[in-house]
Amino acid sequence: MSSDAPRGVFITFEGGEGAGKSTQIARLAETLRRVSGREVVTTREPGGTERAEALRAALLRGVAKPYGPFAEALMFAAARIDHIENLIRPALDRGAIVLCDRFSDSTRAYQGAAGGLDPALIDSLERVTLEDLRPDLTLILDLPPEAGLARARRRGAGEPADRFEAEGMRFHERLRAAFRSIAEAEPERCRVIDADLGPDAVETAIAAAIAARWPDLLPATGEGQGQEGKVRESKDREGHGHAA
Repeated sequence: MSSDAPRGVFITFEGGEGAGKSTQIARLAETLRRVSGREVVTTREPGGTERAEALRAALLRGVAKPYGPFAEALMFAAARIDHIENLIRPALDRGAIVLCDRFSDSTRAYQGAAGGLDPALIDSLERVTLEDLRPDLTLILDLPPEAGLARARRRGAGEPADRFEAEGMRFHERLRAAFRSIAEAEPERCRVIDADLGPDAVETAIAAAIAARWPDLLPATGEGQGQEGKVRESKDREGHGHAA
């Protein structure tokens, strides 16, 4: 990155099935491009590069499930390494804003808390996979699992559920709790957004969180400041940052 280029910004979106991450990423990307004039890269995990997308297809078919959560986590890590090296780091180095649908917190939640994988193994995988890369901001879109799964079913009408959508409700309840715990443990990095609201209200709350962190990217509006206050109030009521 040249000395006069703006610093890249890495924002990740997390949450359970049907939380609306892809919708909100598309909306935020459009707003940031229009308001900031910066390059905005949207991507996803697993995936984002040709090789990582091939691994994504296998993972969502459940290819790794019979081998247990550690083997599954290794496949996710392989996809993440390729994604970081070939898309995320180059974009950040040239000063882009990177919006990523899932990142390492999903491994911690899905294979860790919900899948039963030892947190120490996940820590080791993260050290090798991420090196010094960490999101600048993580937006956790939180809603009751039954609501998210209903959304996912409507979205994929006529299509079979993927590997994770097909899990039982107890898995999805553990998943939600895991994301909330991550937000509680890292309040400076994570903001929890109530994804049970309508898409426009969620978009406003996300914009407020961005404006609070980077007013030069997205100047705050009165409406956005009000939404940010609602997020904080919800965090205070629930004991940690998850109003999703």
